[in-house]
Amino acid sequence: MNIEGIVLVRIDDRLIHGQVMTSWLNYTGANKIMIIDDGVAADPFMKSVLKTCVPANVKLATFNVERAATRLKKGFAGDKCIVLVKYPETLYRLMKEGIVFSEINIGGMGVSGDRKKFFRNISASEEEKQMLKELSDAGSHITVRIIAEDSETDISKML
Repeated sequence: MNIEGIVLVRIDDRLIHGQVMTSWLNYTGANKIMIIDDGVAADPFMKSVLKTCVPANVKLATFNVERAATRLKKGFAGDKCIVLVKYPETLYRLMKEGIVFSEINIGGMGVSGDRKKFFRNISASEEEKQMLKELSDAGSHITVRIIAEDSETDISKML
């Protein structure tokens, strides 16, 4: 599904950091960032910290999965929006709400808990790999591309 105005959908457990701000904002020309994360959406302190990381000309909004599904269905006519999530589970839950992104970029999934390294600096648990496989099977083209200048690697065969 192509949602009007979305220029990048990215899984990155760091959310907003130097690479996103410099490389991806310049590359996409985005004027909005939508963070979808239940924990961040419920944390006023984290939301205020993240707002300080975004240039003044870029709007930042934080949504839980339920509210994001409703908002995404409206699209972003006239805007260029980057969607950021921390975990594959967020995109999997959106898929269950009828939202399947045509392109998904993985930028950062660090080793933690039961995650194991599966491609360069990208790690995933078996459960996360299964979710990514289901997203791929539903029509999402999933690639690893850390910064915009990098070449992308299709990971569908690795899942």
